Amino acid sequence: MVSQTTRIAVIGGGMGGLTAAIALTRIAEVQVTVFERASKLGEVGAGVTVAPNAQRVLDTLGVLEQVKRAGAVPEGHGVYQDAMGRLVTDAAWEDSAKQYRNIGMYRPDLIDVLAREVNPETIRLGHKLVSVSAQDSGVHVEFENGVRDVFDAVVGADGIHSVVRGAVGQFPDPVYSGYMVYRGVVDASRLPEDWPRISQVWMGNKRHFMCYPLQQGKLFNFVAGVPSDRPLQGPWSGPAEVGELAAEFAGDGWDQSLHRFMREIDETFWWGLFDHEPLTNWSKGPIALLGDAAHTMLPHQGQGVNQAIEDSMALATFLRAAESVAEIPEAFRRYTSVRMQRTAILQHGSRRAGAMFDAQYEFADLKKRDADLRVGRDFRRSAVFDYDAKKVAERALNRFRRIA
Repeated sequence: MVSQTTRIAVIGGGMGGLTAAIALTRIAEVQVTVFERASKLGEVGAGVTVAPNAQRVLDTLGVLEQVKRAGAVPEGHGVYQDAMGRLVTDAAWEDSAKQYRNIGMYRPDLIDVLAREVNPETIRLGHKLVSVSAQDSGVHVEFENGVRDVFDAVVGADGIHSVVRGAVGQFPDPVYSGYMVYRGVVDASRLPEDWPRISQVWMGNKRHFMCYPLQQGKLFNFVAGVPSDRPLQGPWSGPAEVGELAAEFAGDGWDQSLHRFMREIDETFWWGLFDHEPLTNWSKGPIALLGDAAHTMLPHQGQGVNQAIEDSMALATFLRAAESVAEIPEAFRRYTSVRMQRTAILQHGSRRAGAMFDAQYEFADLKKRDADLRVGRDFRRSAVFDYDAKKVAERALNRFRRIA
């Protein structure tokens, strides 16, 4: 194991960066400092699903119960419906062992839960990274506010616009999906008492609308995907008028239950959906990537944050096995080799899921779309939800040791 005096900088204080800090501290037992560009930790006011594969990691880290208390476990499996509310298929919402079930989380709540598990003295706010470079004396980092420091290693969890990514020689162009989403939350007390406390998706007319519960059922998150070129004309996100969202789903071609939900929306914002092609490398020497910096993906499988959480466990497991600072580059290479294929599959799978929701390409044939959704339910449970990031990393370590 590397020395407990080993210093690791995590660039980015989002959900992935904070989970990485927890895992590196508790599993690898190293000293971690988190640098966040914003003046305070926070997230946009929308929801995220903490899936069984990520819950397995959080359980190992001792954080899962806190997440459950802050979130909402649906009261049954989710449903995919056509525009008029006719059932297409139910959705996977638990692992095969029925040990973990999807948890709907308000993003600011998840940040709060994770931040409470990190020593506040190790979080540096208002630090926008401008450069990072590996030298003989260590990894040098410099921030816009003039602060400079040297660490034994750096983990870039700094999102789709990652600065750290350039230090490992990766410069992917963002790829626009052709879609943006309207997002926000609704006070559950304003909905009918018998409103289902589950995840629901309506699909029709090259659009889709999703909602699911948060905060022990006190809020409902909503996400509405529509085709648009707006993100290509300026900022990638911004405030939106509720009326423009309502117009996208107006008319008799949509379920009246959906219209009932939408009448309770007071405010919303829009967000362009971008990803990038899978990278060819995630690490270079003592510098590695994690989360969106490594594998930005569309949200249609709900796996972006969950993959960052898996990354954190794998990274900490490989780093724990390093016997000195000199072995950190090899630990990062092993981490990269184990994680890249899985996330690349999910990046492409998320594009495919979006095409299904919006009846694009071959899924304009609705019979094919519906059949693929039904098959995908079981695949998602076994290939995505049943994945154990810690066990996979440990098995890989054993293989690497036999080869060595």
